[in-house]
Formats: sequence, C-alpha cells, structure tokens
Amino acid sequence: MSKLLENKICLVTGAARGIGQAIARRFADEGAIVYVNGVRQGGADEWTSAYNAERGTDSLRPIYFDVGDEEAARSAVMEIRRECGHIDVLVNNAGVEYNELIGMISQEHMEEMFRVNVYGMIHMLQLVSRMMIRQKSGSIINISSMVGMRGNPGQLVYSATKGAVIALTKSAAKELAPNQLRVNSIAPGLTKTEMMEQADPEKLRGRIDNIRMGRLAVPGDIAAACVFLASDLSSYVTGQVLAVDGCTIM
Repeated sequence: MSKLLENKICLVTGAARGIGQAIARRFADEGAIVYVNGVRQGGADEWTSAYNAERGTDSLRPIYFDVGDEEAARSAVMEIRRECGHIDVLVNNAGVEYNELIGMISQEHMEEMFRVNVYGMIHMLQLVSRMMIRQKSGSIINISSMVGMRGNPGQLVYSATKGAVIALTKSAAKELAPNQLRVNSIAPGLTKTEMMEQADPEKLRGRIDNIRMGRLAVPGDIAAACVFLASDLSSYVTGQVLAVDGCTIM
C-alpha cells in the first residue's frame, strides 16, 4: 500500500503525549517527517527515539517550545524551514483545559486557556501559512472539541476557546483557499487519554451513555481523521469541522 503522507513535512503541536502523540506516530507510519512539539524539554525524547530506532529512521523529530510564546514559535518554524525548506502539514493540537463552574472560574486559568488554545493557535497558523502561501499548497488542521460546538456544564471557558477555534478555522479557510491552502478542524468527543483515565468514571457515566457507538474514542480515532485531512485525499476539502465523537447525543 502507498503511504498517504510520503515525503510530507509535518508539525504537530502538543504531541508529547495523548492525542498529539497518536497523530505524530500515525503520520510517521504514513511516510511523513514529523516535528513533534512539546512544551517540556525532553518530554518526547524517549518514545520518539524508540520509534526511530525500531524502524531505522529519523521520522519523528522532537522540537520544544510553548505555542503561546510567539518568539519561540517563530524560531521553531524557522528551524524547520532551514532543515527542510517547507512545511506541508500543521496540526494545531496543543491545548490547556481547566474545568470550572461559572462561579469558580479563575482569571489565571481563563487567561492561560485563551493564550494557548486561541492566541497560540493563531500565531502558529500565521507563521506556517506564510510558508505555505509561497508553496501554493498545505493543510492546516485545528483540533477543537465537541464542547466548542455544543457546550457543556463546568466548561464555559474551555468551550469558549474551542468555539473560537471553530470560528477561526472557517475564516482562515476562506482567506487562504485562493492560495490553495486548506484549513479544517477536527472536533473530538470524549477521548480515552491519560487525563481522562484520572477522572471519576461515575461523573462521566452519563456522557459515556450518550455515545451511540457505545465506547469512548481512542487517540488513534482522532489520528486517523487527521491523516485524511493531511493527505491529498482531502485536496478539495476546506473550512470543515469533522466531528469524531461516535455519534454522541448531548
């Protein structure tokens, strides 16, 4: 079988673990060179080294910076440009989540969520789209959330940031389409990550029962959808929000 992302240069933010890690691994499996972003220095070294050693490749390349730090993000993108000359795919996956009831919303947490989830995403989109415009090609995938479409109690601020992701995706798609750039969003439902495994199952029971396919998503489900949007299979798809939620009734 041909590899869907053969020779593509990809940058996945927030990829040291969880959904981002699954996306990075799947992209590499499909033949891409993947720059694996994390905010904590060394946070992705162990598993990327093991992957590369097992396959005799350097497909996964850790790169550490905070997407909310505009200068650090610019330096990282320029580093990739120097090494590879271009970027074909950007997955804006980095995000911060705090769940707080309306009366308990923390100003500090609110500012952090907007700094990373919205401002950081816009900075990354700006930086990488400038390179892609010169190429007249590229795919940008913004990870949003079903709560950004439908809301959820206790997630007012997080929902607001993910709603902003959906709105900016649609506007960016319209602006960049004449340059043959595609901008889409994936909206995961409840997904079985390390963070989810720490949650109280009883508090999630009602939401899990509303998933008509009868199970939580796993990170690989999100990664598979990303492969479609990153590959040439979706060459005429832009401005879309793809829900990966197992048909959830909310």
